[in-house]
Formats: sequence, structure tokens, C-alpha cells
Amino acid sequence: MISFRTHVVTLVAVFLALAVGVVLGGGPLSEIGRGDDDTAALEAEVSQVRAEADFAERFASDVSSTLLDGRLDGRDVALVTLPGAETSVVDGLADQVSEAGGNVTVTQALGTSLVSTAEKSLVDTLGSQLMAQLPDGAVTEGASTYQRAGELLGLTLATTGEDAEDVPARTESVTEGLRGANLVEDVEPPSRRAPLVLVVLGDEVTGDGADALLSGLLTGLAEQSRGLVVAARTSDGEDQVARLREADQLGSATSVDGVESPAGQVAAVVALARAYDTQGGAFGAAGADGTVPLG
Repeated sequence: MISFRTHVVTLVAVFLALAVGVVLGGGPLSEIGRGDDDTAALEAEVSQVRAEADFAERFASDVSSTLLDGRLDGRDVALVTLPGAETSVVDGLADQVSEAGGNVTVTQALGTSLVSTAEKSLVDTLGSQLMAQLPDGAVTEGASTYQRAGELLGLTLATTGEDAEDVPARTESVTEGLRGANLVEDVEPPSRRAPLVLVVLGDEVTGDGADALLSGLLTGLAEQSRGLVVAARTSDGEDQVARLREADQLGSATSVDGVESPAGQVAAVVALARAYDTQGGAFGAAGADGTVPLG
């Protein structure tokens, strides 16, 4: 995997090249007949840019080791991805979980049918059937269609306990039902259920009731886990993540936007470690509670 430091150093190199290009193309060199004073000024500007690049490289190394080292302390994490989630982002987050000392038990992709408002009848009918096969209290009584679906999925991946737990036999039928209806993709099932869940959003859910659909899935998953973090691209203040945050529709889930960047991925994993004991909050590039939960 490409490390956080490598990502940042690459970005710094690009910015350095751009900065030098601006200095050369738009600065004194663009003028004919420049003198020694102009050359000295140019060299000073280039030196300053190089110093800033060196600082950024050292900062990336320090931040990565300080913020991530041992944060997850051997804890298990289930990764859940929605349709449209970028592979590079998912891989980057998995890499940061490993750097923080965590273990990814499964990377479960959700099917397009589960997040399609046109398939609500299917999700509702199947949810009722699967719920009837479980002991009373396994799923919240009276839960909405999508909260129930989120809780059923959570039963197969997560636990509210302090430590990972073996997957009970009674959830196998739930897993088979969800896969049989193409609501989740067929992946190697986890051998144990994780206390922490990291959900990576992709394309916005659209259609009538789309926000309620996504909110239900996320709050249902959070209900069945000890801690859950929702990872999203940088919010523009008007997108689906912004609306769910504003309407307080994420329940106990913690949200982090900006995860297309290495810095956002680190923030998401720090938030994941925090979610083990403290739930909720909005962090990241447009987070109301700050860029990263350091407290």
C-alpha cells in the first residue's frame, strides 16, 4: 500500500513544481534583461519553497506516526462500502487501519439494490422474513425498513461488545438472504464480528426518500456496533452528508469528510479509534467539530 507519507511527499513535489513554474513563468524571468538582483530574488523564492516542502515531508512523517501508531491497538474493524466508493480510498483507509494497529475483518460491498429507492419493497419484504428467523430483540422492534436492513447487516459483521466475537450460526441465514437478493455482494465472510465499523460512502443515494434510506442504513449499522464512522468525500455544504449532519440523522455514528485525501483518511482512522469509547461528531474538511478528534 502507498503510505500517508508517500502521498503527501508526492503532493508536495507537485506543488513545488507548480510553484517554481509560477516563479519562472510569471515572475522576473518573464521579463527581458533581468539583472543580478532579480536572479537573487528568484533563488530566494525557490529556496523558500524548498524549505516549505522539506517541512511538509517531515510533518507528514511525524503526524502519521504520532496520530496512528497503536491507536487501534489490535482492534477489529469491518469495512463497509457503498456503490461508487473509490477503490483507492477504500485501500487507503484499510492501509491506515493497519498502520494504527487494527485488523480489517472484512470488506463488505453493498449492492445497488440495497441503496435504490425503487427496491424498497424488496428490502422491506426480505427484512421482515429474516427478522422472523431471529430471536426476539435481535433487531429493534418497529424499526423502519432501512434501519432494520442496517441492523440485519450489522448482525453479520459487527458486535456491540468490547471485543470481537465469533459469528453465531443464527446469522448465517441472514447473510445468505442478503446475498441471495443481491443486497450485498458475495465476499469471504468474516470469522468474527468486529466492534468497530468503517462505512465508506460512494455515489449519493438518489430518489424519493434517499436521505432517509441512507440515514436508516447507517443508524441501523451503528445500533449493532460498538462504534461506527462514516467516511465521505469533501462536503460542499449542500450534499447528502451535509444534509444528514444538519438534520442530525446520523444517530450515534461519527462522520468524517475529505477522505479522498491522505489527511482525511488519517482523520477517519483517528475518529474510528475514538468511536470505541465516544460516539458521534462531525469531523474532516467541513466538519463542525474540527478536522480531527484529538481530544
